Amino acid sequence: MRDRRVLVLNHFAAPRGEAGGTRHVELFSRLDGWEHLIIASNLNPQTGRTVGDSDGFVTVPVVGYSSNGISRILNWVSYAVSATLRGLGVGRVDVVYGSSPHLLAALAAWVLAVLKRAPFVLEVRDLWPKVLVDMNHLSETSPVYRILTALEEFLYARAKTIVIMAEGSRTELVARGVDAAKIVYIPNGADPEDFVPSAPRDELRDRYGFTRVTAVYAGAHGPANGLDLLLDGAAAVPDVDVVLVGGGVLKDTLRDDARRRGLDNVRFLDPIAKDEIPDLLAAADIGLHVLADVPLFRSAVSPNKVFDYMAAGLPTLTNCPGLITDLVNDAGAGLTVAPAALGDGLTALAAMTTQSREAMGRTAQAWIGDNQSRRSMAGRLATALGRVSRS
Repeated sequence: MRDRRVLVLNHFAAPRGEAGGTRHVELFSRLDGWEHLIIASNLNPQTGRTVGDSDGFVTVPVVGYSSNGISRILNWVSYAVSATLRGLGVGRVDVVYGSSPHLLAALAAWVLAVLKRAPFVLEVRDLWPKVLVDMNHLSETSPVYRILTALEEFLYARAKTIVIMAEGSRTELVARGVDAAKIVYIPNGADPEDFVPSAPRDELRDRYGFTRVTAVYAGAHGPANGLDLLLDGAAAVPDVDVVLVGGGVLKDTLRDDARRRGLDNVRFLDPIAKDEIPDLLAAADIGLHVLADVPLFRSAVSPNKVFDYMAAGLPTLTNCPGLITDLVNDAGAGLTVAPAALGDGLTALAAMTTQSREAMGRTAQAWIGDNQSRRSMAGRLATALGRVSRS
């Protein structure tokens, strides 16, 4: 029996050797009985560097951007056009899989599904455009919001299956009339075996220059991430070092703000490849998950970084109420605080003994391995794809 083929459109996908979101590379590479091809942007939004092709992963040219203005919209449009043209050159496929957040990538996937007479699967990473309203980037009365909402409804209606990453998204979609039977929950996850460091902890701490209790944030530096709240927390706890690793449109602004405020305990590092993350986390004492105080984030997020921290055996501090707070508390994976109380959490974790933090990390690692590994999530994905490819 031949392997089935799935074509995946994800503007912001990254291969393992790059910084950024590796969800699709890690999930689709674990599928049994399927070949996959991921079409992504040739520009990594965290590093700004050009990304090359690799096995099962190809890139298309896009317009670059450095802010949230018109250049970013052109970036989305250019990806949708380039990905559609690249996808037309791909042979037979059994499923076309389109991932948000921006809806033009998913629209391009639907176009390819129609042209190739294959079922269309939609992955909802963020509830667009609702999240833009909650973050005050759009008004519900604006023409842009109405256009995006119409596009969103169009895609929901035409998807054979809708993959969600947070249970709060299911509630929202069903309330809007989406058939619950076609919604599949496949959150982010991580495998502890992927987070084995390459050297002893003391050696890694020397490599990264960690000399005191050190909390690491590894991820995007954008408006949704609420990193101004992290700077406030760092200011309240000057004897804890806070290291931010990654890139994004607000990184320079955040760095300038930290310098202006004299935050000597805050350090910014360039984005690093995903395969270096295990060493970074092994050297740290605390993993930081930070989001802006947006109501939708309380029920409709599935943050990679939390699962990475757990898989690495690192206690997590989160300021996101709702779903993530419940996860961290239920798994015994760290501490949770109110959105603006990161300083309190840093103080409490720094006051623990190293042994207590390590025990918390081991509990988190056991939970992620038992409940939310990438391998088990790939099994869910294989079941969902198999169902739609036979329909």
